[in-house]
Amino acid sequence: MRSFLLPVLSFTLGLAAASVIADPIISPWKLHEKRTHIPVGWTRARKHEPSASIPLRFALSQSNIQDIETLLYDVSHPDSPNYGKHWSPGQIAAKFTPSTESVETVHAWLIESGVEPHRVKLSPTKGWLEVTSTVEEAESLLNAEYHVYDHETGTKHVACDSYQLPEHVVPHVDFVTPTIHFDAKLRKRDKFTRMPVGQPGRSGPKTGGGQVELEDISDQIENCDKQITLVCLKTLYGLWYEPVAADKNSFGIVEFTPQSYLQPDLDMFAKNFSTGLEGISPTLASIDGGVVQTLHQNSGYNLEASLDLEYGMTLVTKSQNVTLYQVGDIIQGGSNGNFLDALDGTYCTYEGGDDPIKDSIYPDDAEGGYKNKDCGTVKPTNIISTSYSYNEADLSAPYAIRQCNEYAKLGLMGVTLLFNSGDFGVAGEGGACLNANGSQSTDGKIFNPTFPGTCPYVTSIGATQVSPGQSVSDPENACEQIIYSSGGFSNYFGIPDYQKAAGKSPIGFINPTIYSTGFAGSFNDVTNGTNPGCGTLGFNATQGWDPVTGLGTPNFPSLLAKWLAL
Repeated sequence: MRSFLLPVLSFTLGLAAASVIADPIISPWKLHEKRTHIPVGWTRARKHEPSASIPLRFALSQSNIQDIETLLYDVSHPDSPNYGKHWSPGQIAAKFTPSTESVETVHAWLIESGVEPHRVKLSPTKGWLEVTSTVEEAESLLNAEYHVYDHETGTKHVACDSYQLPEHVVPHVDFVTPTIHFDAKLRKRDKFTRMPVGQPGRSGPKTGGGQVELEDISDQIENCDKQITLVCLKTLYGLWYEPVAADKNSFGIVEFTPQSYLQPDLDMFAKNFSTGLEGISPTLASIDGGVVQTLHQNSGYNLEASLDLEYGMTLVTKSQNVTLYQVGDIIQGGSNGNFLDALDGTYCTYEGGDDPIKDSIYPDDAEGGYKNKDCGTVKPTNIISTSYSYNEADLSAPYAIRQCNEYAKLGLMGVTLLFNSGDFGVAGEGGACLNANGSQSTDGKIFNPTFPGTCPYVTSIGATQVSPGQSVSDPENACEQIIYSSGGFSNYFGIPDYQKAAGKSPIGFINPTIYSTGFAGSFNDVTNGTNPGCGTLGFNATQGWDPVTGLGTPNFPSLLAKWLAL
């Protein structure tokens, strides 16, 4: 086993100077991360050129991160004396900033390894260290071998099979990029494909493709087994409420360029299904050059975004403003990592959890790209809803865990985070399941959950339906037509405590509250249906909590009364 000779160094926090103050430390190599397979669609093309430039980023271990779940529950559980006493961003930064020891240890190792001090950059929050390097130097630093990979779409990617760190450095680094991670940029929900088609279940007018005919879309409650319109949702869940303190509340919806809404879509929907919203647009919060593009107009670009806003804006009524977080320019697009950048500067590239392979990197040097980077520039709304997801297996566990911890920090600050569970039952996006070696394919037999829904610090939202021939007065069914509602158990995160037992400040992280005994009876239990996939019937909807439909669907009047009573 190769050993490392390391003198301990001291240096200023600005990394301006360093001097040897102790005897060398003999530190053997230790495997840090290893990839067991090449993802579907990729092939190894060649060994990477030794002289090519490669930016190495070391994610420093955060202080007190092991306590984040306890701290989050302390402000989120209705039985806690600190319920609703959310933290400020300053308190978050002070609690979780990496220790000086971690910064000094990794920096000292890099300098001893021959990296000139001016090539090592420390983030203002001390969250990351970055080294401008060559492939040859990176291979020496990490005891790794880099290759170039080709994707069937023509995309190229740089990665290694595994990498190592000196044993004494390992406790101070979560992960290093780029290394074993592969492209996992966010994709839009792949709706209405690879699924048996039953009775029509689409809601509202479709975008693109010319004039939409509305004769067959009925807003009558008797037709909710055929089309789910607003009157169906309001009747099912008692959503007749109109906000009375809109200035104290805020609601945001996230879209990733080039996905964008079309104003004519919103107007058509408002004309037919809502009152007072025709001509009204959401308030745009542009992130990294996010633009409501109209160059591309078809269902692939506009369906999801228009649907999200049509229903979101109408259900909260014209009394409540809706913020649209449009993430990414028209060249690169964006991801959840880029969105987190804008909300919290501690998460930015070199300062938090961004991975250049999974997250678009800004400034964008491409012609027409966004030349700035939005870092801690956007205020989060009280509630944030996102309809996009990854397969959890697309991400390394350290990457997913780090991002999940960022969601916990937002929960500590009083933000409620809602993510879709997915549309492919127990399979991942595109119907991909896991094989025994960890790879993904449509022939796999192991369940493949989606992220961020598997993160225990967010609330995952699935889908139900009014079954053919039934009415809104009948019990709902787990969605089994057009799509299968996803749900299951994470391969990275354990079962959270709140699931084991299955004015006012912002409510923040809601799971401990809605799972508490005081909120029993505030959800309509769904006991019919499954979420098949991976060659199985998946899970069954049963009495009480289940991984298909969770707690059930909301009884809004009951939820409102109980939250106001806290």
